[in-house]
Amino acid sequence: MNLMGQRLAGLLLVLALHAGALYGLWRARMIPSPTAAATLFVNFIAPPDEKKTPEPQRPPELQPKPKQRPITPPQPRQLVAQAPVTAPTDFVAPEPPPKPEPIQVPLALAAAPAPMPSAPLPVGPVALSAELSVACPQRSAPSYPAMSRRRGEQGVVLLRVELSETGAVAKAWVQNSSGFDRLDEAALAAVRTWHCTPPTRNGQPERATALQPFNFVIQGN
Repeated sequence: MNLMGQRLAGLLLVLALHAGALYGLWRARMIPSPTAAATLFVNFIAPPDEKKTPEPQRPPELQPKPKQRPITPPQPRQLVAQAPVTAPTDFVAPEPPPKPEPIQVPLALAAAPAPMPSAPLPVGPVALSAELSVACPQRSAPSYPAMSRRRGEQGVVLLRVELSETGAVAKAWVQNSSGFDRLDEAALAAVRTWHCTPPTRNGQPERATALQPFNFVIQGN
């Protein structure tokens, strides 16, 4: 017997053993028949009905009360005095003309004081509230003295300047010194060359005074 025949015989033997085992289980009622299988029914359970909340009852509408007409009290009758009718021959004297009322003069006008004479215009130069450089279109900065540069002199000079009616610098003096004469003199020499616009009073140019500071600082320190 060859090898193919041996395999076929073994396969048939395995099939026969399985068939015998299945037949024995069926005989022992271990596997129910298809007809004995119970039929399953699926019923859908409806959800419980939701309880409807009762709607709030509206209060009964109040009917508007009928408007009562105002009771008008009876108007009193006016009594008219009747004058006796005069005959055409009766003489009626005319009424006398009214007396003219005297004209009263108010006490305020009668006792009004005489007008005061106008105050005289102020005399003297006008004091400018801003620095002098604001009113001076023609101005030049002071030159830093060479000696002051070499010695490291620095400081702030405050000058008081008086302008003439033409705008030229009439007077200039040191109000607050820088502490170095060379710096003070350089500031005075520069401000004397300025030409400014003088203020006006009643349309006429006036003399004026103003302050002008100069700050001397050596750049590069």
